Amino acid sequence: MSLAEAFTTGRFAVTAELSPPRGADPDGLAGKAAALRGWVDAVNLTDNQGANVRMSSLAGSVLVLRAGVEPIMQVTTRDRNRMALQSDLLAAGALGVPNVLLLTGDHPRAGDHGDAKPVFDVDSVRLVEIARGLRDERRLMNGKRIDPPPRFLIGVVDTPVAPPAGATRLRTKVEAGAEFVQTQYVFDVPRFAEWMADVRRLGLHERCRILAGIGPVRSPRALEHLRTKVPGVHIPDSTARRLIAAGEDGFAEAGVGLAAETVRAVREVPGVAGVHLMAPGNEHAVPEIVARAGLRERAGDDAR
Repeated sequence: MSLAEAFTTGRFAVTAELSPPRGADPDGLAGKAAALRGWVDAVNLTDNQGANVRMSSLAGSVLVLRAGVEPIMQVTTRDRNRMALQSDLLAAGALGVPNVLLLTGDHPRAGDHGDAKPVFDVDSVRLVEIARGLRDERRLMNGKRIDPPPRFLIGVVDTPVAPPAGATRLRTKVEAGAEFVQTQYVFDVPRFAEWMADVRRLGLHERCRILAGIGPVRSPRALEHLRTKVPGVHIPDSTARRLIAAGEDGFAEAGVGLAAETVRAVREVPGVAGVHLMAPGNEHAVPEIVARAGLRERAGDDAR
């Protein structure tokens, strides 16, 4: 079942994240994707995540397609002007990429080429409008017609923020054309539920499928990084103490258990259409989280 079909039928969707390699070898990425086949509905191919140079998300998406897994191609506005953005979106359509995730991206100073010149010709909301214009209105930004148009679902990212700010930023993206959203990491389910209440109040869950971002914390160092360095992430003190109490040897296992528990919890929040599992460099944990969260029935023969 495709991601679009999961959304249409109401099946609880699961997506995961893969980082293209720092090199030109296609086999490693294809192997990681194949290991997730049957466990997830689609996988994100990040676009120079953290502003670090990797294989392009477009190439990664094609490799994942060949491995029999549906890709979600991330596209940031950091590295391309409006001409290049439109060109890559048309290329995605021509190559059969069925989903795109449109975001601004980290500033180059955060990554491995800190002296690179950022582009940011448009912001993420404008990029959503551009993608919708290509697909639905068959036109470029300058008004010139295109034929045939690309066909893909349009996704965005957002940080669940409790009222009063609530879901106002997401509403702007939905009005621009976003059809699904993957959120920042959720560790505080009650706070996420407050944000979802605002999403429902605005009727956004009926126009845009909500995928809660969840991931296993692998080590005390990763915990500290998430708590202090990643904007929009809130890890309650009680949750941090629970992980730390597991000790060095049991930390990773506790992180997987917490992630599975969080999947079960957000599944009970009205309006949530699925989860986005983020385990960079730890992709083998994704099937375990899916199974422990009680979603094993989705796996099918390929994942058994």
